[in-house]
Amino acid sequence: MEQRILLTECDDANGLIAKITNQCGLFSYNIVHQDQFASTETNKFFMRSVLEGDFTYQNEFLQSIKCIVPENSNVKLVSRDKKRIAVLVTKEAHVLGDLLMKSFAGSLDAEIIMVVGNYPDLKELTEKFNIPFHYISHEGISREEHEKRICEVLDTEDLDYIILAKFMRILTPTMVAHYPLGKLINIHHSFLPSFIGAKPYQQAYDRGVKLIGATAHFVTNDLDEGPIIEQDVIKVGHRYDATKMAKAGRDVERLVLVRALNKVLNNKVFINGNKTVVF
Repeated sequence: MEQRILLTECDDANGLIAKITNQCGLFSYNIVHQDQFASTETNKFFMRSVLEGDFTYQNEFLQSIKCIVPENSNVKLVSRDKKRIAVLVTKEAHVLGDLLMKSFAGSLDAEIIMVVGNYPDLKELTEKFNIPFHYISHEGISREEHEKRICEVLDTEDLDYIILAKFMRILTPTMVAHYPLGKLINIHHSFLPSFIGAKPYQQAYDRGVKLIGATAHFVTNDLDEGPIIEQDVIKVGHRYDATKMAKAGRDVERLVLVRALNKVLNNKVFINGNKTVVF
């Protein structure tokens, strides 16, 4: 039987779980899996329900849900089809290479539609997987013009997410605002909120840290301060300089981004203010 995912985000209220699951039963949908969370901080309710059944009357079902939840709710019924993503890169290959391999092997639930780089270095790697690579140089033009050219290429495709995979450029507010919150995802080579901005491994070395990490987060206008999706750390010692830290950190960056993407791609992440609810 076909499966779809019901995503509900609304103001919290009494009896929401019972009301929604009752409607699922009325439309003969089997609830395969369900997660829910009510935030006392924001008074918001979040629920993810994996449904199985005949979705011929899905529009009527959605309307019935909207009639029983508070006003201004966000209710969606989404398919389990692979998401379409684009990847922005600069020169470092380890994160992109991991995404390409996992997509090729089927362990990443996404189709990589294109890769866009501000240097041509990763063109050969990308095209080995028969994926288009678009080289858009930032040299000799303004940041705004560079981003405009990137967006023109990205907007030729219907993309679900745009992944900044070691894309070493700070996005302007114009480009951030061009896409809805939640569409741009970045991997930052630091355990945020520590060591925001450039050269985080040098910052970590200067502070003599014993743990380094990586953070996957949604992009906002606040540099490296968007809602966090996934994080992890590894231990380092006094024998590590900034270069060795960066080398050790590459594995963490790859793992954190893939874990974050698998959750996002499976509709397990809700944005709750500047935080996330991750099922």
